[in-house]
Amino acid sequence: MKSDASLAETLTLDQLHTLIAVVEEGSFSSAGRRLKRVQSAISSSMAALEARLEVSVFDRSGKTPRLTKVGEAIVASARRVLGEVDELRRLSSGLRDGIEPSVSLCVDAFFPTPALIEVAKGFAIAFPLVDLRLDTQVMSAVTRRVLDGSATLGVVSPLGLVDALVRSPLATVHMIPVVHRDHPLASWKKDIPRNVLAKSVQIVLSERSDTSAGDPGVADQGVVALRSWRVADLHTKHALLRAGLGFGNLPLHLVAEDLAAGMLVRIRPEGWTEDEHVLRLSAIRRTDAPFGPAHTWMLAELHRLCRLHTEVALPASRPASRARR
Repeated sequence: MKSDASLAETLTLDQLHTLIAVVEEGSFSSAGRRLKRVQSAISSSMAALEARLEVSVFDRSGKTPRLTKVGEAIVASARRVLGEVDELRRLSSGLRDGIEPSVSLCVDAFFPTPALIEVAKGFAIAFPLVDLRLDTQVMSAVTRRVLDGSATLGVVSPLGLVDALVRSPLATVHMIPVVHRDHPLASWKKDIPRNVLAKSVQIVLSERSDTSAGDPGVADQGVVALRSWRVADLHTKHALLRAGLGFGNLPLHLVAEDLAAGMLVRIRPEGWTEDEHVLRLSAIRRTDAPFGPAHTWMLAELHRLCRLHTEVALPASRPASRARR
């Protein structure tokens, strides 16, 4: 029995193509007409294939050769091999044209998830042979992945920006302080004093950090309550606020439906201004990172879709039906 290495050296792609032609055309003679070869050449090629594989691919006892059970498995494997060869050719062609073999995108948690899904769908169509790796982090964690090269492109909020990276502004995210409609803070008509807020639980998005490695991360932002619950991802924070377990800021694009349905209520802490609660997302990359057609396409789509999914109308400043004070 031949080793895998010697078998790979003796088998040819032409034999595999001929095998597929015989199967699809139903006979050696029909395969010969399709491939513009005489029938004897087709027969010799298949006999050589069987000799190299050391198995009977065809049952020749009838008028026309038929695949054996072993032959059926061989044909299935031949189709896979030829498919991989075609993919290799397409990949090589793309690389010659400057198309990158992979794109690694890391986005801040504030990036709208629907936009990320649309980007991924479009990328799969535009670059079917380019690998895509997606990651979601918070604040400076995005920057660290871009700096160490584990992400070739990032989307970050202002707290994660550093001068060493190329920056491209994307869109503005409006942060809205909210509570569940049954939370005691939901009934306030006037600005809520800080001493009142301090008595409630504040749900805070806190960056993961590795202090043992000398990485303090970014300090928690906008904490005004004496009691706070820290969470490491935005969707957990959203779920806790929907459950009425505290108050906190969330992106407008994330809570727009909850506000419209009345599940969450927008509140106004004392001293709160619109301008203080705006995050401007930016795309970032290293100056030495590969930036061919796939990355160029990705950056353009991030610009378009991020802006599209964050342009949500601001709700009225006060839910009139809930106000008592």
